[in-house]
Amino acid sequence: MNEAAIRQSKIIYWSSGIVSICGIVFEVLFGALGSYILGDGVKQYTLTISLFLTGMGIGASLSEKFMKNLIITFVWIEFGVAIIGGFSSFTMFGITAFAPEGTDALFLYFITLLVGALTGVELPILIRKANEIGVTLNKSTARVLFSDYAGGLLGGLLFVFVFRPYFGMVKTAFLVGCINLLVALIVLYLFRKEIRHYLVHAVIGVGIGIVLLIGLFFGEEMAFSFEQKLYKDPIIHMEESRYQKITVTKDADDIRLYLDGQLQFSTIDEHRYHEVLVHPAMAYAEQPRNVLILGGGDGVAAKEILKYDTIEKITLVDLDPVVIELANTNELLLEVNNGALMHNKVHVENEDAFRFLEETDEWYDVILVDLPDPNNESLNKLYTKEFYSLVRNHLKPGGAVMIQATSPVFAREVYWTISETVASTGLFVENLHVDVPSFGNWGFVMASREEIELTEIDITVDTEFLTNDMLPVLTVFGKDEDKEMHDKNGVRLELKPNTLIDPHLIEIYERSWVNY
Repeated sequence: MNEAAIRQSKIIYWSSGIVSICGIVFEVLFGALGSYILGDGVKQYTLTISLFLTGMGIGASLSEKFMKNLIITFVWIEFGVAIIGGFSSFTMFGITAFAPEGTDALFLYFITLLVGALTGVELPILIRKANEIGVTLNKSTARVLFSDYAGGLLGGLLFVFVFRPYFGMVKTAFLVGCINLLVALIVLYLFRKEIRHYLVHAVIGVGIGIVLLIGLFFGEEMAFSFEQKLYKDPIIHMEESRYQKITVTKDADDIRLYLDGQLQFSTIDEHRYHEVLVHPAMAYAEQPRNVLILGGGDGVAAKEILKYDTIEKITLVDLDPVVIELANTNELLLEVNNGALMHNKVHVENEDAFRFLEETDEWYDVILVDLPDPNNESLNKLYTKEFYSLVRNHLKPGGAVMIQATSPVFAREVYWTISETVASTGLFVENLHVDVPSFGNWGFVMASREEIELTEIDITVDTEFLTNDMLPVLTVFGKDEDKEMHDKNGVRLELKPNTLIDPHLIEIYERSWVNY
């Protein structure tokens, strides 16, 4: 090959690597969008990856129709990926806010398939072009594929560690679209001598670039207004951490915290939830000194525990340091938690709860499990027999555990499966539920190494809602929310513990909440 051909082949290899980075970023971005807006992260990532790969297969098959004008074909494919992919997140939020229910899912799956198909056309065209300029077929294929696979790895790492935490989902889409467009314009310029009407294509590309830059700088603000439609009250704070999207809303005296769109508390009635979560277990344990909170990064449960004079140490384990930082700095959240996480008795660990229990040697008088619902694989492991066995192994004799366990009304089978899972570890359980207007009827599972007698519990600290006389009432379940369940054929449902090997709770959860 002459020097010009060598230079052109290098351009092709670099182009294949860069567009591969963009392709994998779009692929995982669509999975993240589906997980955030539609829920069930495992399902959405599985569907988007499958559809994206299917689209690539369709695109690769269609690529055989492009045998001439390979460079300009590649350029226009990149134009298409840039504009469609760039506006994908922005449009998804708009559809979710204004279109009929279910439209957002159809849009996401369609756009995933379409961008996948365009991505699938890229590599065969680049391989043919490399072969056309003098690179042997085996070398052109191997080198383009190497650039593609290496770019795929880099794209995944960039999304996890750079794009999502620093740019968010809307800006990431526009930014990656700009990168696709830039590759197209560079290739267009370097191969301009063999392209008819080069300037026409360049002007169109520049026009697309202007539109994408407008989206990059102003699209997130508009998408924010779309997302506001998803919440009842005005959004006063929103940020995206490495793990989740954190949203705070405020309407008059009602402050609400959401994680990935799921309500964590409302100041109107959070005392009902947190008093039931905290005080029965604290009052059950005589002279509780060492308490473990798994979750609870908002600091409200810690505030309730600090009411007890016997407390010497509270260890709070929450995966996301951004939630902790917000709880310690946001004025509205500080009003709710009284600065509990900054108290000298409170020690915060930003770690996975499962791993923390595996590694710690401490025993606790009270363990409170205040974790998000089991709606994905990473959270499901915190609702398994293996996890609750670790909880049991760190509970002192005479101590108590209290676990938030979703709603026995909205997710009846989920609630009782969690209870069955806790009981399968050998702990004695007591089932409680309470009406929390912002949540609905919410369930808790109390557990101990000894049998629990609620009538013997004496709550002596100040409360807004809970009294000693109420405790036995909280254990009464109506016919449509108790443990006795039957399928549509009248056959009694047999509950089985949720385990790491058989994580059936996720499926039950998804099925239970489909109508709510």
